[in-house]
Amino acid sequence: MSAIEVRGLRKSFGGRTVLDGVDLDVAAGEVVVVLGPSGSGKSTLLRCINHLERPDAGYVRVDGDVIGYRERKGVLRELPPRAVARQRARIGMVFQQFNLFPHLTVAENLLEGPLALGAERAATLARARELLDRVGLAGRADAYPAQLSGGQQQRVAIARTLVMGPAAVLLDEPTSALDPELVGEVLEVVRDLAAGGQTLVIVTHETGFARDVADTVVFMEDGRIVESGGPADIFGGARHARTRDFLAAVR
Repeated sequence: MSAIEVRGLRKSFGGRTVLDGVDLDVAAGEVVVVLGPSGSGKSTLLRCINHLERPDAGYVRVDGDVIGYRERKGVLRELPPRAVARQRARIGMVFQQFNLFPHLTVAENLLEGPLALGAERAATLARARELLDRVGLAGRADAYPAQLSGGQQQRVAIARTLVMGPAAVLLDEPTSALDPELVGEVLEVVRDLAAGGQTLVIVTHETGFARDVADTVVFMEDGRIVESGGPADIFGGARHARTRDFLAAVR
């Protein structure tokens, strides 16, 4: 059974089709990198996987459970918002912008989500400090976001996602809002997650990084998956001309 199973996913905005019947399987511990031009549906795919966007058709399963719905005898019924929030906690999301609460310290930012779902404070704080150490910010637990660089804020955002204990983590161009000299420190944290066996789906334009960390590379255009394969297959011999043209333009 796949950690993430996407079937027939469709989504439109204002009559414009953004996802057009997407199928995707992600195994536990697999790193999938999604490439494609702007407007190809990459970010919407991630937002539908964790139900930040409600699909128009199709479904997403994570660890066998349909996200956003209760399934009984083949019929799907929408879950109430609090139940969806609990499901979403199992699918971590790291955005382009850091979205940290500016009035909370780094540690408080990490505690906010787990405590809202009923976690025990002392154990969660201990876990938060472990994760801050993992992302290289052990000494900044009491700092406020404004006191951190962009790269440090994004590393806090990654730790905040991990403290929920997600089955999978979705990363939507996690370095796009960073100055070039700060990109490397965030990518290094993501490399560590990949090496540690965390299930990851990453939207990025960092093709060198994708080549290094991906188990599977997916190329999207016009709301569809054009092709997918291992990094050597995609970067070394993509079958589709559109994939080859895209890679030639971004290298």
